[in-house]
Amino acid sequence: MKKFFTPFEKITKSTRTVILLCWIVMVFVAWFVGTMGTKHLFPAPNQVLKGFTDLYAEGLVVHIFNSLSLCFLSIFIAVLLSVLFAYTWPIPLLKPVSEFITKFRFLPFTGLSFYITLIIHDARNMQIWIMVIFLTTFLTTSLIAVIKDIPEEEFDHAKTLGCNRWEVLWQVIVLGRLDYVIDVIRQNLAITWMMLVTVESIVVASGGLGFLIKNSDKFMNHGRIIALQIIILLIGLALDSGINFLRKAVFRYSKI
Repeated sequence: MKKFFTPFEKITKSTRTVILLCWIVMVFVAWFVGTMGTKHLFPAPNQVLKGFTDLYAEGLVVHIFNSLSLCFLSIFIAVLLSVLFAYTWPIPLLKPVSEFITKFRFLPFTGLSFYITLIIHDARNMQIWIMVIFLTTFLTTSLIAVIKDIPEEEFDHAKTLGCNRWEVLWQVIVLGRLDYVIDVIRQNLAITWMMLVTVESIVVASGGLGFLIKNSDKFMNHGRIIALQIIILLIGLALDSGINFLRKAVFRYSKI
């Protein structure tokens, strides 16, 4: 028992599973006990269960599909733009542009959406480009950090093999760090999924999980809100696990 409270103690996979299950059981017990009275902070389990059934009856699957399509399309465009900015960062003429893009991550989200609405009037395109601009700044920052962390020995090794400057860029940065790009996408996907609901709650015309949360909050339906939070968490974990599995399958030599 003492080893469970010792920092950096190594335990078996089965033991970690048991500890995780114990914590899950404790959370559910605390939930049931905490919602037994007439006044409680969180909705009772039966209210959350009713929230699931009501959401399904109101087209939950369609709204999930809308949110996923917005997520994938936004991150696809953002990755293309971010890779372009990051891979041109070593070029002196284009380096200031790439670094300037990274500074946009300090802009407030509300102000960004205000200017996008002045240019784009279609609700769906508005959501997409708000997400793309927001994601591009963070993805570009992360990718440039990956490039900066490449050891100088790798560049020297490529030069001793007779590679010119462009071949070094291609072999060391583009091909040599492709697995890191997938890892950066995985890390930023959590931000994407989190901000997705906020964007959908701002521009509600296209539906989605953010639209459902906004409506549930409007009518103070706490059971539905908790149900939606559980759905969003599970989908986010599934997306993270999927990309993690993809990287391990494609790049067997790399470790996350």
